[in-house]
Amino acid sequence: MVLVLVSVLLMIADHRVHYLESVRASLATVVYPVQYVVDAPVSMSNWLGDNLTTRATLQEENQRLRGEETVLKAQLQRYISLEMENMRLRRLLDSTTQLGDRLQVAELLAVDLDPFTRQVLINKGLQHELYIGQPVLDADGIFGQVIHTTPLNSVVMLITDPGHALPVHVNRNGLRAIAAGTGNNQKLELLYIPNNADIKAGDLLLTSGLGGTFPAGYPVGIVTEVTPDSTQAYATVYAEPKALLDQSREVMLLWTDKALPPLHSDKADRAEAKAAKAAAAAAGAAVVTPPPSATVPAALPRPTVSPANSLPVPAAVVRPPGADVPPGEVE
Repeated sequence: MVLVLVSVLLMIADHRVHYLESVRASLATVVYPVQYVVDAPVSMSNWLGDNLTTRATLQEENQRLRGEETVLKAQLQRYISLEMENMRLRRLLDSTTQLGDRLQVAELLAVDLDPFTRQVLINKGLQHELYIGQPVLDADGIFGQVIHTTPLNSVVMLITDPGHALPVHVNRNGLRAIAAGTGNNQKLELLYIPNNADIKAGDLLLTSGLGGTFPAGYPVGIVTEVTPDSTQAYATVYAEPKALLDQSREVMLLWTDKALPPLHSDKADRAEAKAAKAAAAAAGAAVVTPPPSATVPAALPRPTVSPANSLPVPAAVVRPPGADVPPGEVE
């Protein structure tokens, strides 16, 4: 009982006045080696476990981080591609502000590798109401025109194709010319330019709108070379296309008010041809073939041809001698 009372008094005194702080420090110093020896097996076991498993863990973590890095790099590349695509589409949207006609964006599917042609395949066709001769643009200028259509895709001839030509005019003075393809995507040739014509390097070429295929006032190219030739009637003039023919991945299809033919016009053409054939057969059945000895009266008037009927009408209907004349007909 006495020991318990002494213990309580010592705890109260230590708590209030900290008399036993030095005694506690001395006892802790004496007990520390014992604590170290007791804890040594546990510490050694943990140290061995860490050293044995750390290499495998680091290799696994390193492999996982490398995989994540590869995925992130691939995503970054995709984001860069999307950023560039977004910029191109924004340029397309900006370039359509000057056009009031119907537009649709298409993507390039393939490029013709024939060295003598400049043609590409796009992912729009008859299902999207495309038609032959439809103008194709990109964000910078005239790209080409549709020359062949299928239900799902179409072939576009570039303005640099050797078989392509379009009417243009010089923006500075309105001089008209024909821009023909050369087979080189960086060069157009202006045909029939007189040696004394007012044209010089740096002039901007715009579509003139003549012919109704391309919209007027859209950029075609920049004049790069003007070489007068005294031995010829015309000068040699070259221009560089404004459209990025080797780089554009998206193009714009343009429907103009002048060139909006009905879809599947070939069906209408076949129906019209069939009706014309039936009318011709009916007209042929009404003609009476004269005998060999019959002659055509000189006074017999020739019937007139109706402007609305394009089918040939026989000059006269001949009857054998002595045949009855129908009422109302002059013999």
